[in-house]
Amino acid sequence: MQTKHLGWMLLALVSLVSCNQRPRSNSVFYMNINTEPSGLNPAKSTDGAASSVQGYIVETLLGRNINTWEFTPKLAVKWKISDDKTKFTFWLRENVKWHDGVLFTAEDVEFSFTNTFNVKRWKNADKQQIYENIKSVKAVGKFKVEVEVKEAIYSNFDLIVEELSIIPKHFYDKKEKKSYFNKHLIGTGPYKLEKWHRGNRIVLVKNKDWWGKDDDYFQGKFNFPKMVLRWVADSTVSIEMLKKGKLDFQGMRAEDYQKKTKGPMWGKSVHRVKMKNNSPKSYCFIGMNFKDPILKNRNIRKALFHLLNRKLMIQKFENSMSVPAIGPIFPKSPYASIDLKPVKFNPKKALAMLKKEGWKDSNGDGLLDKNGKKMSFTILEPGSAYVKYHTIFKEDARKVGVEILIKQIEWNSFLKLVTQDKNFQMCRLCWGATSLDWDPKQIWHSDSIISGSNFISYKNKIVDKNTDLAIKEFDRSKRIELLRKVEKEIVNDVPYLFYTFQDSSFYGHSDRVLKEKDTFKYGAGVSSWKFKESKKE
Repeated sequence: MQTKHLGWMLLALVSLVSCNQRPRSNSVFYMNINTEPSGLNPAKSTDGAASSVQGYIVETLLGRNINTWEFTPKLAVKWKISDDKTKFTFWLRENVKWHDGVLFTAEDVEFSFTNTFNVKRWKNADKQQIYENIKSVKAVGKFKVEVEVKEAIYSNFDLIVEELSIIPKHFYDKKEKKSYFNKHLIGTGPYKLEKWHRGNRIVLVKNKDWWGKDDDYFQGKFNFPKMVLRWVADSTVSIEMLKKGKLDFQGMRAEDYQKKTKGPMWGKSVHRVKMKNNSPKSYCFIGMNFKDPILKNRNIRKALFHLLNRKLMIQKFENSMSVPAIGPIFPKSPYASIDLKPVKFNPKKALAMLKKEGWKDSNGDGLLDKNGKKMSFTILEPGSAYVKYHTIFKEDARKVGVEILIKQIEWNSFLKLVTQDKNFQMCRLCWGATSLDWDPKQIWHSDSIISGSNFISYKNKIVDKNTDLAIKEFDRSKRIELLRKVEKEIVNDVPYLFYTFQDSSFYGHSDRVLKEKDTFKYGAGVSSWKFKESKKE
């Protein structure tokens, strides 16, 4: 999947920490978010870890029903869309307070949009690109907001109501340094930020004045008095923490589920869950920089893809529970083209393609070369989980004379090199999944090279044209037809070496928690979990 607008959220697994504190009672829920956030400022942050934290603290105008995917009221209780789909009116919830006690009003909604466009202050051009079609947001009463867009695009409403974090004007108007807003966060949500212990954990406490505690829809949700969010990238370490009671929730990969959840305690003090639902699916990939003089050649990229033995990787690391990704769309999505096939592992074909491009081992050192330059590529890797995948790729590539180097790098340095400086050859990342409707604009359109998430500098006129047509098409069947053409172009261009899609998802949890069921239709539903019994510390 791509997400509609926040598919660009970066989900790489990054840091490894030592967490020695053990939960003392059923008053604190401990979960692993894999990565330490790059910052907490909603106007600037783009990574998945930051979004995980913000999701408990700040809110949007509307939410989603986890069983139906229909919109549900949040900070807005009623809305109206004009016949031409260019104007949206929202009536806001009254008597909602920010975490510091100040009353929430329409001015905060207006400010949330205008603040996002303050590129000079936040240096967030990628965020601005997402909301570029918003013409104006005006508070027309204390609890009423009108939004006008430049042109009718099918995803406008979704973008406005579920992807922009509503933040307090009085707080972000402070004359503080930018770093201050990366460390502090105030919202209207069910939890407050108590403390960010750098390099270790983030502590959230329940907002006793949250408006949702009196709302029928939110009854039985957000039950934990306190939450501690940790970041442990190494799944072996985090699963051991789960077993020892240092975590209550841990997302897993197929390999973790199959190989690391054995022993007498599983099913008793700790539980593993395999779930299938209709939620959008994420994928990981090796992105190739189109500015690189070698990688800008499509035949080179295609040859490299033939050196990626995904069948072996699925068997060894994903216990045959995944499928090779054909492109950026989950195969079971209605947007996926049914006539596209995954690139197969074929070293002989890869070598033939490289030789056709003039690459050969001219000096007998085992590496292909051309015009005095060796065929060597470096993959920037921000975590550890995919190093073993890269290693298989490296070994197979070396057999045909291609050198693959793996360079593990700290997350913030990775972000700077890849998304800001674009100083890389290859990089491994994952795109998170948040929408059922695929919108390629943010990642694949050439307009997104400068101000979006197209950091590989990919350009294709057909992709641009059909994307521009599709985003204005409100008939889903016609939109699907256009976007299937987009997918075909992307697959043919080989901008990424796509890894896999998992049909199932996996997680582990402690025996302390009580849940209604393993999964709802569109997610696990952790927000509805509670402790089996409540004890005071």
